[in-house]
Amino acid sequence: MTENFDAVVIGAGAGGLFTAARFQHAGLRTLVVERLDRVGGRASTHDIDGFKVNVGAIVIERGGITEETFAEVGARFEVREPKPPILYRIKGKDVDVSSGGWGLLLGKLTKQGAKLLGGLGAARTDDGLPDHEQTTADWLRKYTKNESVHGIFNNMIASIFAVTAEELPARVFLTYMTRKSAFKRFGFCPEGTIGVWRALAERIEELGGEIWLDAEAEGVEVADGLVRSVRVRRGGETVDVPCSVLVSDVGPAATVGLVGEEHLGEEHVRMVRERDRPCAMLAVNFASREPLIKAQGMLSFAKTRRLCYVANFTATCPEMAPEGWNLYVASSVPRPAVGPFDEEQEMALLLEDLHDEIEGFADARILSQVVRRDEWPPQRAVAGFDMPHTTPIPNLWNVGDGVKEYANGGTTACAETAKIVADQILTGDRVPA
Repeated sequence: MTENFDAVVIGAGAGGLFTAARFQHAGLRTLVVERLDRVGGRASTHDIDGFKVNVGAIVIERGGITEETFAEVGARFEVREPKPPILYRIKGKDVDVSSGGWGLLLGKLTKQGAKLLGGLGAARTDDGLPDHEQTTADWLRKYTKNESVHGIFNNMIASIFAVTAEELPARVFLTYMTRKSAFKRFGFCPEGTIGVWRALAERIEELGGEIWLDAEAEGVEVADGLVRSVRVRRGGETVDVPCSVLVSDVGPAATVGLVGEEHLGEEHVRMVRERDRPCAMLAVNFASREPLIKAQGMLSFAKTRRLCYVANFTATCPEMAPEGWNLYVASSVPRPAVGPFDEEQEMALLLEDLHDEIEGFADARILSQVVRRDEWPPQRAVAGFDMPHTTPIPNLWNVGDGVKEYANGGTTACAETAKIVADQILTGDRVPA
């Protein structure tokens, strides 16, 4: 190798690109190594007959750390917000609660709305949060047995965290809803979600960094307790890339495989094995000539077998489909969302819901049916059971949704972990592993 890089980032997913952009903006010459032929990872986009079909994450948060990162590094940020962002189907009607919030939503669902609203309010203080063992479903049962309330909460949790209310600690959910962004503002990119990452990748390269696509990291050299180089297979050749800092966006388990268990110690390896619990999610991408839902953004449901939401892309981003077509995605979370489940049965339940809930779905064109799990999960760890971003090797770090901060999720969590890791590296403020 004739080129030298200060930092190498493995993986051009959301966490990797956010980190690389921060490094390059701060003056660290950075290389991003990506085994796929495109950026974005599990938040990227495929073209299917002119339809821009997202392979994972479909919405990008507005007004939070994601948008702030783009502004800080000088990258373009084209994300269009639907108005209203979400409608809730309650008793056959699509309800907009954007101006009334939780009070209006709960009031539409149950007579116990005020009591439940009080429970949410109490969670704003540490004393009002339940212990980590209590699930969100159990917490809800203290206030109501109303099936629609449980359905709304379960589908909301599934949409954000890719697990069921039975699998998510109530403490995580309540912390997210009362102290985090709670995804109040979000939108779609007219290029598909990959457009957001292309913009970030362009900025990295404008600042002097490099992004190698179709390039796979095959191993990491460790000597005297530090990462020294990364072995990369690219264009039929293998090269060793020296680096002072290595950041992995491929998940803690895959990082262990690249580095070698012998360099990370038994305690770290055992922790990764115990917490490596990827979630699962199903999606049906479909299109129609006629509009199938009124929601400009997302439509969520109170009572379904599995269907969590349907997102309407072309109401705000007609560029995502050929002229005259409407593009949608419907998602569900299997039961259980963590561990083995019957893929065929879960997809059948999702399709049954779509036929029941979406008038005209029988005539829609199904573009793809996708099950995301294992090596391609919606999230690499259940929220509340995340792994640390540090490792026993001082110049090796993890970013992404496997090491997200408590009670966060999705691409927003990736932006947050990237900022934390980049700040600690750039300031030299290393947190002990």
